This record gives sequence, C-alpha cells and structure tokens, in this order.
Amino acid sequence: MGAGCPRRGTGPPDGGWGWAVLGACFVVTGFAYGFPKAVSVFFRELMSDFGAGYSDTAWVSSIMLAMLYGTGPVSSILVTRFGCRPVMLVGGLLASAGMVLASFATRLLELYLTAGVLTGLGLALNFQPSLIMLGLYFERRRPLANGLAAAGSPVFLSALSPLGQRLLEHFGWRGGFLLLGGLLLHCCACGAVMRPPTGPRGDRAAVTEEEAEAGGTRLRLRETPPGGRARGRLLDVAVCTERAFAVYVVTKFLMALGLFVPAILLVNYAKDAGVPDADAAFLLSIVGFVDIVARPACGALAGLARLRPHVAYLFSLALLANGLTDLGSARARSYGALVAFCIAFGLSYGMVGALQFEVLMSVVGAPRFPSALGLVLLVEAVAVLIGPPSAGRLVDVLKSYEIIFYLAGSEVALAGLFLAVATHCGLHCSRDIPPVPGSESGASGTEDAEAEGDSEAEGDSETLPVGVADPGSLEALQVLSPQSRPAEPEAEVGPRLDPELDARPDPEPDLEPDPKAVQHAAQ
Repeated sequence: MGAGCPRRGTGPPDGGWGWAVLGACFVVTGFAYGFPKAVSVFFRELMSDFGAGYSDTAWVSSIMLAMLYGTGPVSSILVTRFGCRPVMLVGGLLASAGMVLASFATRLLELYLTAGVLTGLGLALNFQPSLIMLGLYFERRRPLANGLAAAGSPVFLSALSPLGQRLLEHFGWRGGFLLLGGLLLHCCACGAVMRPPTGPRGDRAAVTEEEAEAGGTRLRLRETPPGGRARGRLLDVAVCTERAFAVYVVTKFLMALGLFVPAILLVNYAKDAGVPDADAAFLLSIVGFVDIVARPACGALAGLARLRPHVAYLFSLALLANGLTDLGSARARSYGALVAFCIAFGLSYGMVGALQFEVLMSVVGAPRFPSALGLVLLVEAVAVLIGPPSAGRLVDVLKSYEIIFYLAGSEVALAGLFLAVATHCGLHCSRDIPPVPGSESGASGTEDAEAEGDSEAEGDSETLPVGVADPGSLEALQVLSPQSRPAEPEAEVGPRLDPELDARPDPEPDLEPDPKAVQHAAQ
C-alpha cells in the first residue's frame, strides 16, 4: 500500500532511540507470551489448596491468553485515542495489580478475575502498543527488528519457568505471585521508553498544525491524503474490506487452530511413548533454544534486499514446513526421533513468529496497523479457544495422539498453501491490470494520489518509486481491493499544501492574436 513507502528524510529512523524501543518491545513480548505459560508451574499447589482439578486450574492461563488476544480491538481504540505510552503505563499497572491481588485469593473464581482477566488485560495493553511503536521506528531494518523482538518469547519462557519454580519452593505460590507482580512493573518502565518519533530538525514543512493520530501515537503529521485513514476514527474497520487483509486473517485463523497444539501435547506424548519424565520435559527446552536462534536469524534473512519483496512466500514456506513437521512426527516413538522433531518444529515455529507481524505491516502500512493488529488478534483468540481445547478432548476420547498431530499439521500446512496460492493469484492479477494513465510505474490511482499529495506537502519532488507490487508480497493482492482500483475520472487529488504553488496562476497558451494589438501595430 502507499502508506508502506516512506519518503526520503521523513521515514522511520531505523536506529537511534529505536534500539531502546526494540529492547522494550523484547521485554514486553517476553512477558506477553511467556508469562501465561510460566504460571503453569504453580498449578499443582493451586490444585492442592483449592481442591480443584487440572482442567479447572488451567483456565487461569487460558483466560490470560484469551484476554491477550481477545482485547485487541479495545487496545487499538485506546492507543488511537491516548497514544502508546499512556496505554502501556496503565497496562503495566494492571498486570502487576492482577498478580498482587491474586496472591490474596481464597477461591478459584478470584484467581480467574485477578490473574486471568486483570493481568491478561494488562499484558494486552502492553503487547500491541509495543509492536505499533516498533513499526514507527523501523522501516528498512523492520524484519530484523521484528525477529529480535519476537525472540523475547522463548527467552522469557526459558527464564520465567525456572524462576517460578524457585519462588514456589522458597515463598509458596502466594509469595511467588506477589513477587511476579512486582516483576511485571518492568512493563511500566518499557512503556516510559516509548517516546513518539519526531521528524528531522528544522523540517517544519513536513507537519501541519492539525493533529492526526497515525501508528498509535499522537504525532503532528501531514494532512491525510485521499485514500488514507480518516481522522478521528478510533477503530478503522474499513481495513476488513481489503482482500489482502482478509487473506491474512484467514491464514492466521487456520494457523492458530493447529500451531500451538504440538507444543502443548509434546510432553505427555513423549511420556506415553515410554520416554522418562526428565527427558520428556527437556524436549520443550530444545524447542525453546532453537526458537531463540531461529527468530532473529529469520528476521535478518527476511530483511535482505532480494528476499524482502518475497516475505509473504517466506511466511507461507514457514507455515508449510511447520505443518509437514507435525505430520512427520505423528508416528515418532523413539527419543531420537522426538529430538529431531523438536529441532525442526522450533526452527519453523521461530520463522512463523518472526514473520507474522512483518507480513501484516507490509499489507496494511503503519497508519492502519493498530486497527488491523487488534482485529487479527481477536480472530486469533477465537481460533486459540477452539484448537487446543478441542485437541485435548479428542485425546480423551480417542486415547491417541497420532490423529491430533495429523489434524494440527494439516491445518497449519493448509494455511501456508492458502497464503501462497492467494499471493500468486494476486500477483498475476496485478500483471493483467493496465497501468493508470499518467503513471509510468503502473501504480494504482490511490497510490499515485498519496505519492503526489505527500511530495507536494513536503516540497520535495524526489520520492521513492511506487510501482507494481513486488512479486511474492501480499501487497500484490491489493489489486483485488476496492482501494487499489484505477481512480475514476472525476476523482481529484487533494488540495496543495503549499500556498505559493496554489497562488501561482497556470500559464494559458495564446492560440490567437489579440485584435486590438494587431490594429495598434498597423497604425
């Protein structure tokens, strides 16, 4: 989309304070994904104190994850209204308060409301704004930044689980919850780091007196060009009408149905195959270690000049590899085969984690990313609440893990194939559509309007070229969207922002001589 092409001198800094933002995003991502899983080390003590079963106690983590994914639109609205920094500060306080209050719980329902709802909401209010701010600070190095930030999930999961076990041994589950609540206050420090980016010094032509909220922060930006996001809209649901975004949402839904199932069932699957308990638990550590290396490595790989235009195909390849890994492991029985599965699964899982938000940013652009991310997380929450619980019920009924691995692998592989085919079809459609008159590069009418409006606002005639969508990118699917069709003849480009250009009259050619001037010359 046109919003995804920054102009020279006014784009994201790709460094500087952005590295501090990246570090904060690393910490927030680690808490968001690692904390709900790390809380599971307290389940046995909770079951003993409250006299509940494992399934009832496990709802604490399930509610926390449901809040993390399901409150995406709420987080988008708050970010658009107040900005990233205030939302993250409040989110850090809520996450910490939830764990502190949970340490005083006397019933399981109170744990659901405090550790589940309150802490989950606080983590959600930190996770989404951090990704939005990361997209504002990085453009050229954005794949690498996304990969490094995503590495926080396996790092924190590997660290929080042993820490929780140590806290449980020394202070009990109540003292452990209290100390973990204090640890979550680091989210407030991460929120304080999220300073909105500013343009180059002295470049006052790039801003107007009117405030527009784009990318989740309250910035003083140029006037929104035609086809851009409307001012004052808290949740841009119009992004749902774009077919490229719809393709991404369907892909994420299919992916979430089966992506997390193997990791959840892996330990019990290994134990049923006759693997000792200690060795079975170490399998998850193997997945985590490979995941730590795979995410930043894949982010750096996707940032290469030759591969970045094909990021959608790379993402579909990662999904296909993950699905085939699940299918191949369905009959694994020996410990060596399970170790090989963990290595392959960790590699493909890390690739998926590093690329998923990079693809979304390339589809919708920075201005629409807050709303798009919230809607995607909401859809993913539905899939997460369907996939793993259904897999657990099937295991109880069938008494076998083989069919579960086949189903999970088929769902993830189908997501990869669907994305690859949709991207390929969108690319061929983009080649069939004739270029818009007056555009040598064949860009869509909306992109031309955005490029012209931005270049006139900046007073800079030199912009980065906006051409036909790159092969292998989901932007190729934008030719199927209403926003990217050729502009109607009556559509006008937005008003000029330079008063001197507006005041300058257009020269009119003199096709016929003036009769009075001819008569005067004859006399």
